Amino acid sequence: MKKIVTASTNPIVTKTITNACKNFSAFSCNIFGDTDSIISFINYELPDIKVIDYTSPTIRCDKILESIHEDSWLHYGGVISVCKDRDQARRLEDLKDENVLSILTIEEFAQNFSRLLRIIDQNQQFLYARGMQDIIGGREEGSFVCGNDPLDIRFYINFMVSYLYNTNRISSGDRKNLQMTLSELLTNAVEHGNLNISYQEKTEWLMNGNNIMDLIKQRAEDPKYKGRKIRINYSIHDRASAFRITDNGDGFDWRKMLESRAAEDETHGRGISLTRSFVKKLAYNEKGNQVTFQIANQINSVNAVPGIMKPFDVLEYKDKQIVCRQDEMSNDLFFIVAGKYGVYVNLKLNTVLTPSDMFIGEMAFLLNDRRTATVMAIGNNCKLIKVPKTAFLSLIRKNPHYGIFLSKMLAQRLALQSQNAYVIQQKFDELQGMLQTAAEKTR
Repeated sequence: MKKIVTASTNPIVTKTITNACKNFSAFSCNIFGDTDSIISFINYELPDIKVIDYTSPTIRCDKILESIHEDSWLHYGGVISVCKDRDQARRLEDLKDENVLSILTIEEFAQNFSRLLRIIDQNQQFLYARGMQDIIGGREEGSFVCGNDPLDIRFYINFMVSYLYNTNRISSGDRKNLQMTLSELLTNAVEHGNLNISYQEKTEWLMNGNNIMDLIKQRAEDPKYKGRKIRINYSIHDRASAFRITDNGDGFDWRKMLESRAAEDETHGRGISLTRSFVKKLAYNEKGNQVTFQIANQINSVNAVPGIMKPFDVLEYKDKQIVCRQDEMSNDLFFIVAGKYGVYVNLKLNTVLTPSDMFIGEMAFLLNDRRTATVMAIGNNCKLIKVPKTAFLSLIRKNPHYGIFLSKMLAQRLALQSQNAYVIQQKFDELQGMLQTAAEKTR
């Protein structure tokens, strides 16, 4: 069950969340009216969704976000912010906090939270993947369909980008670049595609001191454009991720746009030029209402070192250098920063560990036992953080929520291994049955 925690004293917010969660059994809801309680809950329960209500005067929303930023390795999922009005929402949007999935006014929240929860419920794989990287590497494909509300678009952008970051497919730098790329292309799809706002019209609107959001809202209510949608298709592979954005507009002369380059001092119009510097294979269809692009995924690399392990040095290993030996008395824990590591039991290769596995030696570490295998570096780009058990336990006492997180991660890994063992047993039984049937026919 996914957890939603709410920091609010506003009855509109609390009632909206309570009613919405009743319709989605996959979510549980906890509501707190004071800052310290919410921070404590976030640190110890690690909820998937955090609803922070800026309309509640007794809630220190900035302090809550600060606690989330202190260790992004722990705090996955995302934040939904509730504001008193559109002006406050715009100020929060200007902060471009990557943890924020959506920023809504109190009225928008009351109207749309159930819809957001439905989106989350249908796409829960985007919320949290850290600790389940064993399943990474497969092909994931899907699509989103949204209207012309920029708030919805930002929600989908943060949804996808956070997922790629939390599954170690993109670095923190690539995270910002992809966020900007999707934002630029989707904004173009809304403004110039579905709503037919010309470059000149937008320029005059902005030069007169107006807010582009007001023009978008005004145009979106026009019956001519109201029913238009945007489709976002994604295809996530082990080495690359591809995106396709399609609008219902009349298209544009993309060849002319790609050949020209907007001046640095212009108020807008540099989106395509900027995105071309960040992505691969940016291409439009002939009509100009569909754009596709790819990004390269990082392979066998960890985005961030957990805050609890930052006091320890990063050790580098060369090819075929031994990390630990079978049967030796050692219960140090190794956090995998980069590289591949062969695990040998009785001189036979058992498996290969990568950063997606996160740890080496957790069994000896937890059971205070001898090493069950020899671990050897494969290649030269191998980096580990060696954490002595006594030092780690001392840090856990000071940061107990890390112990909870690691326990959940190991439980997830055990559940996945059990599931894989069940599938293998089923296949073995099927094969045995086929062999038995074949043997009976030959008699």
